[in-house]
Amino acid sequence: MSKLVTIYGGSGFVGRYIARRMAKEGWRVRVACRRPNQALFVKPYGTPGQVDPVFCNIRDDASVLAAMAGSDAVVNCVGTFDRGGKNNFTAVQAEGAARIARLAAQQGVPALVHISAIGADVNGASLYAQSKGEGEAAILAAYPTAMILRPSVIFGNEDGFFNRFAAMSRLGPILPLVGGNTKFQPVYVDDVAQAAVKGIKGEAHGIYELGGPDTESFRAIIAKMLTVIRRRRLVLNLPFFIANIPATLLDFAAFATGGIFRNSILTRDQVASLRSDNTVAPDAKTLADLGITATDYASVIPEYLWRYRPSGQYAAIKESAKHLKKA
Repeated sequence: MSKLVTIYGGSGFVGRYIARRMAKEGWRVRVACRRPNQALFVKPYGTPGQVDPVFCNIRDDASVLAAMAGSDAVVNCVGTFDRGGKNNFTAVQAEGAARIARLAAQQGVPALVHISAIGADVNGASLYAQSKGEGEAAILAAYPTAMILRPSVIFGNEDGFFNRFAAMSRLGPILPLVGGNTKFQPVYVDDVAQAAVKGIKGEAHGIYELGGPDTESFRAIIAKMLTVIRRRRLVLNLPFFIANIPATLLDFAAFATGGIFRNSILTRDQVASLRSDNTVAPDAKTLADLGITATDYASVIPEYLWRYRPSGQYAAIKESAKHLKKA
């Protein structure tokens, strides 16, 4: 275990999978996060002392530098959906990413991997996409050989996509969607982690867009999810102009309360993002270029969405029992 990788945001959804894979590769793993006492679950990923959660504030040079000390590679998994507050789009996804790249270049760190998003563009339609684009530009300016990964919507056991809509389906007979015709290309979180490992080990660099084997509309994806969780719901596709009304009210509530109310339901920026397809560009380098076979979401989501079925873990037993003949 002579090599060390520092993963900023390593206790998050994507970061923990990268941490687990790097521990299996025999590297020491430093998980840099805001609340290391809540990231102790990463320690069993390796042998005692191999995976170490440490405190880091991505908005502070000294904090980022301290977490980076002695690293052979750094990974930036930090992202946010918060437009306001101290940890907003600009502070985290633009300035924070730039800070990590600048300090990594100054310290001569051999490899840098950055988790971005499909649609990252300084001239993008949403503030989220713009901040992601600004972060990428700053990274490439400071560290031209960095690997930048742009995933589509990511799925996996702890995801905020399928879990969110599966939970919403339990609230009533109608499941409202915004951008039901927008296309997505769901990518498995462990496939993203495998791609990051390639960059950490210096086997690849440049920009890669990551998507799964299936490109489908938002509505079609949710329909498959409903089949998995055994629920019948009316999927209602809200027009964008109508969706902007509750989004504006929720954004105003967050602003008026000074952040006490956090709008994690629907924001105007999310509505703007949903106007564009979230799929891999035809000319982009992909998982295939890294030698990774993309995992389809339909084969994975039943493994963790069973808990949203009306009968939970007993659904399979009840379905099997229907076929038993009466004595």
